[in-house]
Amino acid sequence: MMWGYGNMGWAWGYGLLALAGVALLIYVIVRLASNKPGNDTTRSSSRPADSSNAKRILEERFARGELTAEQYREQLRVLDESP
Repeated sequence: MMWGYGNMGWAWGYGLLALAGVALLIYVIVRLASNKPGNDTTRSSSRPADSSNAKRILEERFARGELTAEQYREQLRVLDESP
């Protein structure tokens, strides 16, 4: 009699499923670790966006009357000079 040998194929399937789950978990952990805000690659890619954000905020402050025209031009010049 062959007791217990009928489900041998399912054992391999569960093993492969567990292996795929562990691989997925490792992938997610690596992706989350690489997207930290302190990562240098994220900083360098977001630098141009920071400049446009700063100009947009400056324009909003000028439109609300928080800055005079002279202050606006001076700060805009400073932003254009920064690397």
